[in-house]
Amino acid sequence: MNVRVVARYRKAVSYGIHALLAALEQAGTPVEIGLGTTPEETAALIAEPGADRVLVLWSFYSPDAEAMAAELAAVRALADGDHVLHIAGGVHATAEPQHVLDSGWDLAGIGEGESTIVALAEALRAGTELKAVPGLALKDSDGVALRTRPAPQLPLDACRSFPTPRRHVGPIELTRGCRYTCRFCQTPFMFGGQFRHRSVGSVREHLRGFREHGLRDVRFITPTCLSYGSPGPDADLGPVEELLAGVREELPHARIFFGSFPSEVRPEHVTPEAMRLLKKYVANDNIIIGAQSGSDRILEASGRGHSTAPVRDAVRIAVEHGFRPNVDFIFGMPGEEAEDQAASLRLAEDLVELGARIHTHTFMPLPGTPWRDADPAFIPLETMRRLDTLAQRGEAYGHWRRQADHSVRLAETAKAYPRRTKRRRAE
Repeated sequence: MNVRVVARYRKAVSYGIHALLAALEQAGTPVEIGLGTTPEETAALIAEPGADRVLVLWSFYSPDAEAMAAELAAVRALADGDHVLHIAGGVHATAEPQHVLDSGWDLAGIGEGESTIVALAEALRAGTELKAVPGLALKDSDGVALRTRPAPQLPLDACRSFPTPRRHVGPIELTRGCRYTCRFCQTPFMFGGQFRHRSVGSVREHLRGFREHGLRDVRFITPTCLSYGSPGPDADLGPVEELLAGVREELPHARIFFGSFPSEVRPEHVTPEAMRLLKKYVANDNIIIGAQSGSDRILEASGRGHSTAPVRDAVRIAVEHGFRPNVDFIFGMPGEEAEDQAASLRLAEDLVELGARIHTHTFMPLPGTPWRDADPAFIPLETMRRLDTLAQRGEAYGHWRRQADHSVRLAETAKAYPRRTKRRRAE
């Protein structure tokens, strides 16, 4: 059967869509590909004649689940049929497949999607049973999510970050998984609590595509960039330099962005040696440092793995070496009391004096994390005023107010979908 794959293509999730398109390309799966940048364009691609089956890809983060469900309903109203299947993937679908299915999707993708998308496209082409496809959740006859066997976690070198067309080229996924199992973060609980690093050889292979397209800006996706090449908590600058030198050798005129979005640096990894190494190779004048709290008590409770002391040191060292630190703080973490918030505000203001800028967040009880069912701490008006003052002076930025609204909705979803102790498996 002829299969068309239509992706609801949004900037916020383009990296994940690129990885799926790359998997289909690598596998040589003969399917049509369409990218819908609006609901109307997505519906028009679904409605085009010529396909026996249409598979529509959706990916979104947990805070966007409600808005995407409304968009799904709008797309279905414009173009639908028995030959159309809508699948949601990503961190929210992995953690909350029952919520995804109840919200209108036909399938939920569980875990890493490369193996699943290839097997699913092949099953649709062959007209075979979807229960044999790994990494899916689909509704059983009683409406309960039925899970197929888990999809394998592949070596990162087996997965390209993007397909060959120039318009899809983007950051190279350098590391998948994270050994720092912070209780508020979805990454280690979706991708595993160990690092899987891409080899320098695989990075260079990606860069040959950059050269063919005449591109020279190189960025990386990694939860902690100075952990590259290391299996454990300590940074190993040898592999980091091998990587950056390899990029420079492959693309002599490349502008390398490393430690800035979409990557970051853990504070205890910021040393004079590390900053001198980055200064030798990178084009970015800023780095992102994750502090998360100014309270040692909250940092310990969150499983963050460091205290406040290395945060101050990291900012001081980064500034001394010519970088502007953007420092992440999360307000309203579970168990946070007035003195903890006061400590965070004091630290944030001290870091501003040292030359940092503060990136403010509100705690969200994200699905799939140990704090999924935790109650966010109350953020009093005085704390909000001080955050607003920092923002008005250009010393802080972020969408913490919007995240506070998301936090309420996520807490409501968590109560409506309590954790299940048993997961129903397909035979």
